[in-house]
Amino acid sequence: MAELFRMPAVAADATTAVLSAWQVAEGASFTKDDALVSIETDKAEVDVAAEQDGVLLKTLYEAGVEIEVGDPIAVLGAVGEQAGDLDALLAELGVGTPAAAPQAVRRDVPEEPDAQRPASPAPAAAASGEPDRGGRVFSSPLARRLAREAGLDIEALTGTGPGGRIVRRDVEAAAAARPVPATEPAAAPPVPATEPAAAPAPRPAPAAPQAVAPAGSGDHEDIPHTRMRRAIARRLTESKQHTPHFYLRATCAVDELLALRQRINAVSPVKVSVNDLLIKAVATAHTQVPEMNAVWQPEAVRRFRTVDVSVAIATETGLVTPVLRGIENLSVSAIATRTRAYAEQARSGSLHPADLEGGSITVSNLGMYGVEEFAAIINPPQAAILAIGAARDEAVVRDGAVTAAKVLGVVLSVDHRPVDGAVAARWLAAFTEAVQNPVRLVV
Repeated sequence: MAELFRMPAVAADATTAVLSAWQVAEGASFTKDDALVSIETDKAEVDVAAEQDGVLLKTLYEAGVEIEVGDPIAVLGAVGEQAGDLDALLAELGVGTPAAAPQAVRRDVPEEPDAQRPASPAPAAAASGEPDRGGRVFSSPLARRLAREAGLDIEALTGTGPGGRIVRRDVEAAAAARPVPATEPAAAPPVPATEPAAAPAPRPAPAAPQAVAPAGSGDHEDIPHTRMRRAIARRLTESKQHTPHFYLRATCAVDELLALRQRINAVSPVKVSVNDLLIKAVATAHTQVPEMNAVWQPEAVRRFRTVDVSVAIATETGLVTPVLRGIENLSVSAIATRTRAYAEQARSGSLHPADLEGGSITVSNLGMYGVEEFAAIINPPQAAILAIGAARDEAVVRDGAVTAAKVLGVVLSVDHRPVDGAVAARWLAAFTEAVQNPVRLVV
């Protein structure tokens, strides 16, 4: 029997999510655990799987729409079930009228006489076979926000979504259709009497516009922000504004660490990277200096009993930081296995929001790009982030003699609210000791 499929709460604190893409076409069958739809949250893009076999009878939203958690987004049926009269089916499920249908979200504006309403939405509604909007402007929350940012009147746009609803692509198309801003006004001003009677040639009509968004003008390109990019910008800006950072730097000799890695990889079922060993060294330092395994809370400093470490992973859509949990009890090869799995999930967009929550410290490694040293911004609400540079050959003094060695530069960024400088210094000394005497990492 047909039932509504609702927008899931893929993140604990999310009230909306963006429907990124349908993974199953209307009328197509699916089996349990097949991906039905991709949902984009502030932190990740998640594939939502089917809980049982069935068929996708009707989608209520198209890709790119921001939807309230709990709102219906599709109608699912049993295996072999036919859609039949979709209007009657939607009415039976309580989404059969424009006012109730999820794609017809009413904008809170005063009603105007029909003569003042744009006439363009009506053909779109008729062409789609959906009910008329009755003179009201229906648009997705994302479309309304983009229209505000672009300075567009949402009521003047033509909707191409279900029922003539205005969706993201309509706003982007309208923004692209605007003339390129120029030094002369779009409409020629009245010519003063003192000027020659011959006026400049009129500008081209808007019917043949030059695109400014998202492609931009000829000398630049505007890339629209993704939901994840906005979230990264917001969180890190808040971190720098509200988290009192201080920084500690250290240089670690890694000759023995590299030798240990070579011996481990000779017998390990999974290839262990230098970063995996450094993550284990972070766990060792957290165990020795438990005061660092904490975060700031409004009423208390929260100290954790297990060591959970975030690992920064770069993807095409932005940086994600999945959390390796309980790594104080994991072997180096187990850490390598989990890190590889997270990296694959991050790049395929299959991380779950729960994978990105928790931890007290992040490890960010740019050594593979040849970066010698950098200072990273703390990922709130964590208390620290360790920035790791590239291993390089340097002359060092050992036992009074100058010799060549492989060294690694690290910078520890710390939140001064839960952690004092002396605590962070003890932690960095413990980390350096674990790196330079790596046998500690395998016992």
